[in-house]
Amino acid sequence: MGRSAIKSESALRALVQKAAAAAETAADAAPARKRGNAGNASRVAASAAGEIRIIGGQWRRTKLAVLTRPDLRPTPDRVRETLFNWLGQDLAGWRCLDAFAGTGALGLEAASRNASQVRMVESDVQLAAQIKQLAQKLGATQVEVSRGDALAALQAYQAHWDLVFIDPPFSGQLFVPALKAAHAAVTAQGYIYLEAPEAWSEEALAALGLVCHRYLKAGAVHAHLLKKAEAQQG
Repeated sequence: MGRSAIKSESALRALVQKAAAAAETAADAAPARKRGNAGNASRVAASAAGEIRIIGGQWRRTKLAVLTRPDLRPTPDRVRETLFNWLGQDLAGWRCLDAFAGTGALGLEAASRNASQVRMVESDVQLAAQIKQLAQKLGATQVEVSRGDALAALQAYQAHWDLVFIDPPFSGQLFVPALKAAHAAVTAQGYIYLEAPEAWSEEALAALGLVCHRYLKAGAVHAHLLKKAEAQQG
């Protein structure tokens, strides 16, 4: 590893530690009557986050330092492992879009499994910069990272992507518009990975022209692997 990569990783770890310390300080400074469970949750998030691990592929077991955010949920190891067992361990030739990239865990897993193109879009400027650093550290030349709007990125291509990751903030209202855009963005036989706080019914998916190909519940995460309804029927 070159000196520049070592410096970038050291700087990123320092930034992670600084963010965690700031979260602890803010939690301690808040009045006890207002903190309640929220204060405990802040402490847990600050101590538990800060690192992701690549599950499979050429960078298997590689640990990467990441920043923390209140609404940032790196996809759990178990869920990522199961997802790529469904998809297969070799994604050579696949074009993948991670529309709500966050820490970059999903997109980097795809790149680790030889996907030919991985585009990752993140609206947070620091998180987008972090993903670029991680991709550079890994030597993931097929990864393109941009700061921008997830829906705009999904709408930029028609029938282009073999795999689209949809993992928006659970507290937002982006699931339906993102799934509509993803339906148009994937190829006829493409896959859409949806991570949500609840299971989506067959009826709700059918209204969007989608069917559930695989499903997993792990803690608070509901993982769905979706396909176009017409492709499933064919």
